[in-house]
Amino acid sequence: MKNSSKFGTTVHWVIGIVFTLIGLVNVFSGNDPVFGGFIILLSLVYYPPIQAFIHRLTGFGINNLIKTLLGLFILWASLGVGELMSKMEQLLQSI
Repeated sequence: MKNSSKFGTTVHWVIGIVFTLIGLVNVFSGNDPVFGGFIILLSLVYYPPIQAFIHRLTGFGINNLIKTLLGLFILWASLGVGELMSKMEQLLQSI
């Protein structure tokens, strides 16, 4: 049971970091820093210390179904609506 908990914690950290990076790309590329900030704010849900803080504050945690739906929303918003790939190309060309 302990190994699956470590695995889940690692997965949450990785997903949180990836979504934070997606938010940072949106903040610094293009003309929509508010959208990027919104994505960064949503990505905080995946970090285990933030999860523990939310649990202490409210008395309940955010279950994996909600996190999965939130992750799908972030991916849809970033890849489809936010045009993440074209923003990454712009960033790479400017470097």
